[in-house]
Amino acid sequence: MLYEVLLVAYLIVALILIGFVLIQQGKGADMGASFGAGGSNTVFGSSGSGNFMTRTTAILATFFFVISLLLGSMTANRVEKVDEFENIQVPTTNDSVPSVPASNDVPAIGNEAPTSDTPN
Repeated sequence: MLYEVLLVAYLIVALILIGFVLIQQGKGADMGASFGAGGSNTVFGSSGSGNFMTRTTAILATFFFVISLLLGSMTANRVEKVDEFENIQVPTTNDSVPSVPASNDVPAIGNEAPTSDTPN
């Protein structure tokens, strides 16, 4: 039960982390703002969205790695169920099954049985 909860949390944290990384501006975006090209950073205050976005990304990345380590250690200690189709073994000689000579392995053509007198 805990494994499934951690797996769902891992997926949610990964998707939110990807979203926050894609929303952030690159380091080169501040260069255009110094020449008057950017004015959208005032939504998050005078310092812009850098502090909020950077902290949130760092926290999400920490959760991502901690959950990854937990899932990895839980998976390493798990015992896999063996599927019945993967464990098919060819039975060795069984005394209850009569052996059939190899000459009967060749199918007969029509109703005729193969004989030693037939030319090849």
